[in-house]
Amino acid sequence: MSEPRGIRNHNPGNIRHGAKWNGLAEEQLDKSFCTFKTPEHGIRAMGKILITYQDKYGLDTVSGIIDRWAPPIENDTNAYAEHVAKQLEVGVDEPIVVRSFLDKLCTAIIRHENGVQPYDIATVQRGVNMAMGVA
Repeated sequence: MSEPRGIRNHNPGNIRHGAKWNGLAEEQLDKSFCTFKTPEHGIRAMGKILITYQDKYGLDTVSGIIDRWAPPIENDTNAYAEHVAKQLEVGVDEPIVVRSFLDKLCTAIIRHENGVQPYDIATVQRGVNMAMGVA
């Protein structure tokens, strides 16, 4: 059995084409979703988006974040938010500071988007650090 699309594309958040992300692979063979050079670059893009959700749009709850990340027109957003909130050990409508939860938030989204979360803590942390400008 092959890996989930997001893992194959090094795009574990299943980010659609649009922005010209750092770390995009030269060849974009998937017509809908970005392909990144490494999982860290895909996680970096996820982190950048999630930070922007809070900084630019004021989204500070798992419910608000997931509603924007995975719009209800395409997803069961309530179930998705509940799944992520449970992994973060917060309520779906409890305010959070995204930067403080970024590693856990990315990990939970990866698991939900792909059905698996195959990356070790170091890989996720490298991507998160890149997103926060620490790497």
